[in-house]
Amino acid sequence: MRGFLSIGLLVLSNSFMTVAWYGHLRFKEHPAWAKWGLFSVILVSWGIAFFEYCLQVPANRIGYAGYGGPFSLVQLKVIQEVITLAVFVVFSMVAFKDIEFRWNHALAAAFLIAAVWLVFKK
Repeated sequence: MRGFLSIGLLVLSNSFMTVAWYGHLRFKEHPAWAKWGLFSVILVSWGIAFFEYCLQVPANRIGYAGYGGPFSLVQLKVIQEVITLAVFVVFSMVAFKDIEFRWNHALAAAFLIAAVWLVFKK
């Protein structure tokens, strides 16, 4: 159960992170936000990233074997990276309609799945 909770929190955390890192790239299309300077965008991104950390830290504590979770440190990191990329793919396809998913992206995803399998191999 701790593993599923950890993964769920990581998905939510990475959703906030992706919006904080890349959401501002859409600001130019909104008249009110288009005028914002870099410093303002940084502050907004930090505000969004706060919620990422509020989910990321508990996710790692709950999932880490040293705190009673099912994952080693390396396993947690690989899981987090795969979740980050999966969330990014969904975000980019929704927020940036001109991005297309190509064969090399699918191959990269297959390699990520292989990385997860290798990390969990005993």
